[in-house]
Amino acid sequence: MTRVLVVDDDPVQLRLTAEIANRAGFKPLTATGGEQALAILRDDRQIGAMILDLVMPDLDGMGVMAAMRAEGLTTPVIIQTANSSLETVISAMRQGAADYFVKPVSPERLVVSLRNALKLDTLEAAIRSEHARRSGTFSPSDMIASAPAMARVLSLSAKAAKSPIPVLIEGETGVGKELVARIIQGGSDRAGKPFITVNCGAIPPNLVESVLFGHKKGAFTGAIADQPGKFAEAHNGTLFLDEVGELPLETQVKLLRALQEGEIEPVGATRPEKVNVRLISATNRRLLNLAKSGEFREDLFYRLNVFPIYVPPLRERLEDLTALTSHFIARFAAEAGKRVLGLTPTALDLLASYDWPGNVRQLENACYRAVVLADAAFLEVEDFPQILAQAAGREEAVRATEQAAVLAAPIHIDSAPARLRAEPAPQTMQDRFLNASGDLQALSDIEREAIAFAIDYHGGRMSRVARALGIGRSTLYRKLHEYGMAEGLINDAA
Repeated sequence: MTRVLVVDDDPVQLRLTAEIANRAGFKPLTATGGEQALAILRDDRQIGAMILDLVMPDLDGMGVMAAMRAEGLTTPVIIQTANSSLETVISAMRQGAADYFVKPVSPERLVVSLRNALKLDTLEAAIRSEHARRSGTFSPSDMIASAPAMARVLSLSAKAAKSPIPVLIEGETGVGKELVARIIQGGSDRAGKPFITVNCGAIPPNLVESVLFGHKKGAFTGAIADQPGKFAEAHNGTLFLDEVGELPLETQVKLLRALQEGEIEPVGATRPEKVNVRLISATNRRLLNLAKSGEFREDLFYRLNVFPIYVPPLRERLEDLTALTSHFIARFAAEAGKRVLGLTPTALDLLASYDWPGNVRQLENACYRAVVLADAAFLEVEDFPQILAQAAGREEAVRATEQAAVLAAPIHIDSAPARLRAEPAPQTMQDRFLNASGDLQALSDIEREAIAFAIDYHGGRMSRVARALGIGRSTLYRKLHEYGMAEGLINDAA
C-alpha cells in the first residue's frame, strides 16, 4: 500500500485529508509541522507523495520544499492552502510542487491529484534509474530491491565494490544479474568508467576469441583492419561477462591468462597487450557442476568464484512485485503515450499468485503487452491473458490429480473397472532402486526421479512440491538447475 504524508497544523483539516487518502486506498502518515515532515521524509524514502499546507507556524510549505531540494528529497509535493493568489501558485510551482489546490478541496479532486503525483514520481524514478545506468553511477537506490531476500545481495554488492576482486553473480534467467553488476561498478572507484556487456551465449563459437580479445589486420579472412576486443573497450572500466558458462574451452584458457596476468593477446598479434579491467561474470547454470563434468575449466571456475553473489528469483521477493509493476507500467505508458495509471487489486492478486519462471524479465514483458493493448486507466485481470491461462492450467492439473487420487481409493474387486483389474503389480524394492543391468542406481538419479514425480503429481505447483519433499523452494530450484530440469519447466511456462 502506497504511503502518503499529510502535513497540516490544523488538526481537523489534517484528519479529513488523511481520511480521504485512506478511503482511496493509500496509507496516510501525518505531521503537524514542516520540521516534523522533513524528519519523516529523511527516515522513509518510500513515501509516494506529500500533501503540504503552505502556512504553518514553525516551517512553512515553501521552506519545506526549499529544504527538500537542498537535501535531494524527491517526493512529489501537492500544495494546499487557503490563499488562492496567482503569486502564491507561481512560487509553489517554481519550488517544485506537482499540483496545487485551494481549501476546501473535493475528495475526488484530491484523489486524482494524488494518483497523478504518484505516477509522476514513478516515471521520474525510472528516468533517474536509466540515466544512472547509462552514466555508470547506478546505485542500490536506483534498483527496486526492498524485499528482505534482496538485503544480502545489496550488502554483498557494497562489499564487492570496495575492491577489484572478481565477482560471480549466480541466479536464474531474468532476475537482474546485470543490474547487480552495475551496482558494484557504481559504488567502486570505476564509477563513470566504461561498462562493457558481453553475452557469451549469443556469440558464435568461432568468433568468441575475436570478440573478447580483438584481432589484427589479416589475422583471418575478412579481417581488413585492426579490431579492438571487449577487453580493450573496457580498459580502466568493468567487463561484464553474462552466461560465462557458455564460453568454449579454448577461449577459457585465454580468459584465465587475462585474469592472472592482466594482459590479452589479440588474434594475429605477435605480443600480448596490457589491460586494466574489473571482471564481473554471471551465469544461470551451476558452474561447479560444469567444472566437475569437464565442460568448464576447474582452475578458471575457482578464479571467477572468488566472491559469489546469488540473486533470488522473483517468486522469493514478491514484496517487490507492486513497485516493479508500477515502475514498468509508468515507463511503458509514457513510451506508448497511453493514460494507464496502475493495476486493479484483482489483477495485482493474479500477478502475486503466479510463480514467474521467467522472473523480472517475464513480468516486464507481461506489463508491456498489457499497457500497449489496454483501453482503461487501470489494468484488469483480462489484460494478462497468458498469466491467466497458465494459472487456470495449473488449477486444472490439480483437479485432475485429485480425481486420480479418488480413483485410486480402495474398492471391491467385483465393482472395479476392467482397466483397474488389469493394472500391473506394484514395483518391488529391487525394481525401484536397481537399473536395467542390475546395479544400484546413483542417489542423484533416485532424487531426480522423485522430484520429477512430485512435480508431475502436484501439477507443477512448486510450493506444494517443496512442502511434499520437505525442502525449501530455493533448495528445490537449485536442485532443478543441478539436474538440468529447470530449463524445460521455464520453456513450458513461457
